[in-house]
Amino acid sequence: MLGQMDLSKRQAEIADLVQKAGFASVEELAERFDVTAQTIRRDVNGLCELGVLRRTHGGVEPPAAAANIHYSTRQILNLPEKQLIAKLVAGQVEDNQSVAFSIGTTPEIVMQALVTHDRLAIFTNNLNVAFTASANPTFQVTIAGGRLRHGDRDVLGASAQAFFANYKVDIGIFGVAGVDEDGTLLDFHEDEVAARQAILANCRRSFLVLDHSKFGRSAHVRGGRLSDVDAVFTDRPVPPSYLESLKGSTTEVHVAEGGSAA
Repeated sequence: MLGQMDLSKRQAEIADLVQKAGFASVEELAERFDVTAQTIRRDVNGLCELGVLRRTHGGVEPPAAAANIHYSTRQILNLPEKQLIAKLVAGQVEDNQSVAFSIGTTPEIVMQALVTHDRLAIFTNNLNVAFTASANPTFQVTIAGGRLRHGDRDVLGASAQAFFANYKVDIGIFGVAGVDEDGTLLDFHEDEVAARQAILANCRRSFLVLDHSKFGRSAHVRGGRLSDVDAVFTDRPVPPSYLESLKGSTTEVHVAEGGSAA
């Protein structure tokens, strides 16, 4: 099966464009990218095989809505924005520090941005993060044991919570499925919240990493508030209504395109 690293830059852009627009015809895509319709068909065929898009009359559209978008799709959605966030976070992590990572595509991309650091101790319940970290021989990588969740390649449940409770790390890095306007952090599963909260309770500094699409995104499991974390890293200024929930807190907001603001 195709993975994130097998996709061309054009395929990633096509997937992002169709997810945002809801539909695109082959002719529109060929004109936009200045390539032949045959080239676009090859691109979208690969994306459809992956499950990122699905064919419809005259073009392609996002797959049918589910509880959450498949991990392989989330890996390429808003990828440039996530890479900007990752670069910003990497500048806040020093060599020789210990870092806990939760599940999610943005934490995974942050890990990719950290592979040039030196002598980090990585603790994670996400195999994607662990495999990326293992490419650096100076890193010490420790992973949670337990039942593997297919697709997302992570370990959740009591074993993951106990795993993170065993360590006190310098930095905890995690994402969320969505943020409600009142500042409530949201996910799709109770175990995802529990793992994130275990990291939050056992780190000296907590970094919430999320692109702009997460503000206002609906999910149904509550798990903490925006003001609970030490720093929020995102790619666009946080909408003013969400900033209201941070009044009186010490949470920092770092915006990849516009510097940082407290």
